[in-house]
Amino acid sequence: MQFQENLIMLTAERRQFILELLQREKKVLSSDLSAVLKVSEDTIRRDLRELAELGLLQRVHGGALLTSPAIASYADRQKQAPKEKEAIARTAAKLVRPGQVVILDGGTTTLQVARHLPLGLHATIVTNSPPIAIALADHPHIEVVMLGGQLYKKALVNVGAATVEALRMIRADLCLLGVCSLHPDIGISVTNLNEAHVKRAMIARATEVVGLVTAAKLDTAASYVVESIQALTYLVTAPTVTDEMLIAYKSLGLTVIRDEFS
Repeated sequence: MQFQENLIMLTAERRQFILELLQREKKVLSSDLSAVLKVSEDTIRRDLRELAELGLLQRVHGGALLTSPAIASYADRQKQAPKEKEAIARTAAKLVRPGQVVILDGGTTTLQVARHLPLGLHATIVTNSPPIAIALADHPHIEVVMLGGQLYKKALVNVGAATVEALRMIRADLCLLGVCSLHPDIGISVTNLNEAHVKRAMIARATEVVGLVTAAKLDTAASYVVESIQALTYLVTAPTVTDEMLIAYKSLGLTVIRDEFS
């Protein structure tokens, strides 16, 4: 019995070590973990699999990456990084020009964008987000086009074939994309396949695409890939995000905006 208790403790300690290393390094490799922890790669793969099942990391070939905070419920996500989201929204709202047709993706950050659009702005907002449509209902000069479909309750967005089909009729000047996960190698990814199809359709129907990303979503990955980094025209993030955190993204030619317009 004592041996079993020690084994359980050692397993828990090993997995805690993996999570702490992942937080520091942003990624871990199974081969490196095997060497450092002096256990087999099969043991490490089992650790990573079980940690992934708990939503604590995202497995990739050869190791693991951080998982996005977007796996939480919509209500919980509204409480995450409110100051960051407000700064991002304030900047992103100033990218919208009078007379434009703008696709405003669902999400808690894009909801803040809707709330920061100036009252004098004349534009058309196309969205699959009921909360965004409601937030803009009293705006005096913005026309709201609501995309139909099946409500994905966790994210409070409409998804499915009807949503994708409706987007085929749109030719937007700008898409403000809510980003679940962003990684320089993997690209834009989300936790739901139907949502991935809708975001891909949004990107395809816009002349320029702006990714809105909080610090916690950088260098993370989810199960379903939307597009590569090159699909983005701009990346808008919080002013607290450091230059070091953005090196890999800028090296891919991505233009980064951090509260530039305030």
